[in-house]
Amino acid sequence: MREAIVQSIDNLRANRLRSFLTMFGIMWGMIAVVILSATGEGFRQGNEHVLQELGKNVAIIWGNRTSLQAGGERAGRWIRLTVDDARAIAAESSMVSVVSPELERAGVSVKSLYNAANVRITGVEPPYQGIRTIEVAAGRTLAWTDETQRARVAVIGHDTADQLFGKRRVVGESIAINGLPYTVVGRIRNKEQDSNYNGPDNNEIFIPFSTMMQDLPRTDAPADTVSDIVVGTRPEGIQQIAAVVDHRTGRIEDIQWPLAVNIRTILARRHGFDPADEDALNVWDTSIESLMFDRMIQRMRDFFVIVGLVTLALGGIGVMNIMLVAVHERTREIGVRKALGATTRAIQRQFFLEGFVLAMFSGGLGMAIALGLCALVNVAPKPARFAGMIVSP
Repeated sequence: MREAIVQSIDNLRANRLRSFLTMFGIMWGMIAVVILSATGEGFRQGNEHVLQELGKNVAIIWGNRTSLQAGGERAGRWIRLTVDDARAIAAESSMVSVVSPELERAGVSVKSLYNAANVRITGVEPPYQGIRTIEVAAGRTLAWTDETQRARVAVIGHDTADQLFGKRRVVGESIAINGLPYTVVGRIRNKEQDSNYNGPDNNEIFIPFSTMMQDLPRTDAPADTVSDIVVGTRPEGIQQIAAVVDHRTGRIEDIQWPLAVNIRTILARRHGFDPADEDALNVWDTSIESLMFDRMIQRMRDFFVIVGLVTLALGGIGVMNIMLVAVHERTREIGVRKALGATTRAIQRQFFLEGFVLAMFSGGLGMAIALGLCALVNVAPKPARFAGMIVSP
């Protein structure tokens, strides 16, 4: 076997140009497969990371004006969401796993011992932090004991903490929100958030919802009115959305999305509007965007892989043709070897080893070059929706 391998390498050296051209086809095919698939995987993971910064499979519900008459009520009236609406969704919806009302006010005066600022204050219940990936780099998040005791505690955004405290430690420090003393119990990690509905989380301060209702209620609506309701969708709900997309017969824009229909049905009974009135509520379901982008990335990856495999197949055809030429050129050599007692199996093994050495060496070289290019790209600055060149098995 060793003698056969050495002889194969010697034969390849004797035909350097032919061997190089054959190896180049396989090498380029391997580079194409790795680079294109790594690009698709990088876009997929980057987009998933950005979506999770806002919240994975999260939906936000706002009240709006009705456009249809229902139950004797005129069209055009405002639907104002309440805390009880959030409780009703949690109790009645089969598509929702967790719910939190949200109450917010912008431009609230906040002071520390070192600086002052006008900041957006958001009152939330503890489950909200899981839905919206409010994760702390220091301290802790809001707890149910804070909610039940109406504690004046705050979790402060990364950039707001820098504005109020500079680079000092913030956990345990006191701040005045609208003149009332609050204790900072946590600082949010720096979030690379490129989508939001009320401003980046880095620029906000989060306090318990019950405390917000007590200290900073809405002045433009009844006392129990909330700004919006945030929900997390169950996996079964995501499957329903995917099934609707797969079996649609018209445009995407005309789809009646299951979660929005489910939420409107529940709240229509409570507020007396027509469940078919799509204008009565605004529902932003991020799982739809996630599903669409994932499918787009998957199609792109499939295309990239097909292109790479076609290129690799062309390299394989090149090997086949080169070996055919090699056999033709060495017909006399084959005859001499058989006359000296070489078996057909031994001669076939010789040519197989030459093709094998070509393929393995050029394939390995192509893989090494592709990995080097991926590492080089990953060193450079990257946009938020691109996680880099990620080579997956």
